[in-house]
Amino acid sequence: MPIYTASEAEESNNHNGLSGKLFGRERSLHSALGGGQVADILLWRNKSLSAAILLGFTMIWFLFEVLEYNFVTLVCHITILVMLMVYITYTAAKFTDWDLPNIHEITIQESAFRWTYRKISTVLLRFYEISSRENFLEFFLVIGALWMISVIGNHFSSLNLLFFCVICLGTLPALYEEYENEVDHLISKGRKDATKMLKKIDAEVLKKIPRGRVKEKKRR
Repeated sequence: MPIYTASEAEESNNHNGLSGKLFGRERSLHSALGGGQVADILLWRNKSLSAAILLGFTMIWFLFEVLEYNFVTLVCHITILVMLMVYITYTAAKFTDWDLPNIHEITIQESAFRWTYRKISTVLLRFYEISSRENFLEFFLVIGALWMISVIGNHFSSLNLLFFCVICLGTLPALYEEYENEVDHLISKGRKDATKMLKKIDAEVLKKIPRGRVKEKKRR
């Protein structure tokens, strides 16, 4: 059920259009996330793969955080288990007609590395643009968000924080796509309220601070 009235929705669509979208994007969420397999995983288009990845990260978190497994010990045990499985499989294949996969054909696609590099470059460029432009609202929002993350990081271990980020990446994009109109409306309304508040502070506080006059240098 929409959380806003029809008149508010019509006014938002008339004045904002696509600019009312989250982060000012002009494409669909799937296209904004790359439009490839990564976007399918984040938006749960491939539910079995998304669930398997989320379950895998949950198991890793459980082993390290709950069972307090050592990283080196876990890597060694996993390597031993994989080697035993490969040995048993290839030994049994000598007595059967199994078609074993060619190990040289199993490679990681270069598109995955290009996508990761492109996203990191986009994030760094975005931070530079926010820091160098005169959009004070966006600048202070990013500073506040980073400060909140730093405070949260002081109360949680790195593994718990990483697991929390993975859970957010695995659930929030799909939830946002499901309730996109409602979320965009709340964000647009909150942005307008914050802008009004900053303008009020600027008019009633900052502009009333006395400033010394700059003396012009006399030309000889």
